[in-house]
Amino acid sequence: MTANTERAAAIRWIQAEMADYGLTMEELAAAGCFDPPPPPAPPVVCYRNAAGQQWDGQGEMPDWLQWAVNAGQSKEFYRVG
Repeated sequence: MTANTERAAAIRWIQAEMADYGLTMEELAAAGCFDPPPPPAPPVVCYRNAAGQQWDGQGEMPDWLQWAVNAGQSKEFYRVG
């Protein structure tokens, strides 16, 4: 199936479901179906240094923390909370 064929099939399915349940576009809009998604939650800060640089513990360790660890400081020294 091409993207256009899949899209057309999805539209037909949505129209059939709306007809089966007697839904209107106004009802869907009132229910918030077309509202933009809420913004993602800010990352939880797990590590922070005295300069205010922070890291959430996800992905690659930032340079400031890697330098501190390489210099012999424990990563846990910078743990928040």
